[in-house]
Amino acid sequence: MKKIMAVNAGSSSLKFQLLEMPSEKLITSGIVERIGMKNSVFAIKVNGDKIEETSDIDNHAEAVNILLTKLIEHDIISSYDEISGVGHRVVHGGDKIAESLVLGDAEIEYLESIIDLAPLHLGPNLTGIKAFKEVLPNVKHVGVFDTAFHHTIPEEAFLYAVPYDWYERYQVRKYGFHGTSHKYVSHRVAAIMGKKPEEVNVIVAHIGNGASICAVKQGKSVDTSMGFTPLEGIPMGTRSGNIDPAVIEYMMNKKNKSVKEITNYLNKQSGYIGVSGISSDSRDLVAEAEKGNHRAALAIAVQAKRIADYIASYYVYMGGADAIVFTAGIGENAKTTRADVVNRLAALGAKIDDERNDCRGIERLISADDSKIKVFVVPTNEEVMIARDTLALL
Repeated sequence: MKKIMAVNAGSSSLKFQLLEMPSEKLITSGIVERIGMKNSVFAIKVNGDKIEETSDIDNHAEAVNILLTKLIEHDIISSYDEISGVGHRVVHGGDKIAESLVLGDAEIEYLESIIDLAPLHLGPNLTGIKAFKEVLPNVKHVGVFDTAFHHTIPEEAFLYAVPYDWYERYQVRKYGFHGTSHKYVSHRVAAIMGKKPEEVNVIVAHIGNGASICAVKQGKSVDTSMGFTPLEGIPMGTRSGNIDPAVIEYMMNKKNKSVKEITNYLNKQSGYIGVSGISSDSRDLVAEAEKGNHRAALAIAVQAKRIADYIASYYVYMGGADAIVFTAGIGENAKTTRADVVNRLAALGAKIDDERNDCRGIERLISADDSKIKVFVVPTNEEVMIARDTLALL
């Protein structure tokens, strides 16, 4: 039995879970928020109860020290030696990293060299890794990459039709994200169906505030909706998803804004919030739509249409699919969104069962008995995937 720490470091936050492996039993979980700000918040679950404390935490190294000290203080571990390994979620591995790996000096140096591929995420990821390595220098640290699962996407699917030297010299290509979630969910649904991952074709709809669709053929990703950045694909909470690139120059001229400013609009002021003008939270939009708010209903419909477009495209691309799976915050909890998407796929023979679909956050078959494609809800668990890969590399 080993205790593995699964870590997700953001620019001002640090989420963590401590799991007992290989049983995958959750020992504790928590988060440090507002790192580098006044009144930082540390929260941890102890015996099922959430304990929250406020103090000023100046940096990630200090957050890691507090986290580990609290594990001992609350009798969750007796010493740091009980932690066998730390798995770090890393958003980007570039075009060289195709699997999880132990993070040594050479690996960290490579990640630093590709920060400009994902500056908002990769920088904080590296800050968290370095902080943990400083406090736990004798423990193996493993990087689990959002992009790694998508390295099986063929060239015809990952290459953009732009000058080829953009790819050769500057690594401009589709990378895809949410790979850890897509891998976990597609493998899990295969198990639910009593099959091995290589025996089924699955389309995973990871629909949260960030959202992506993935075609998983015989256990491997063969296409996904996010691209060079997480901006490509379907509309999300604040992201636009696909648009005509010429819109950027057009709006720069109309609003007298820079490329960076227009890109910021597309990343942070579009999607749900952009269309509705109300909120980036689907729950708020559903409530407003039920009151007759046209733009709230439209924001939901625009996204559902694009999700169905991708699923139908991937169904054809893979030569059929055994299952469609909804996961992440919206996918696991929003029955109206799931029903809307599946109803748009009637031409493929997909059919929802309204009674089965009346569920939140649980594993369940939600398609009708006469549906030609099985439709499931499967809660994602990226931390378990991180812990599995970390254990395998110890």
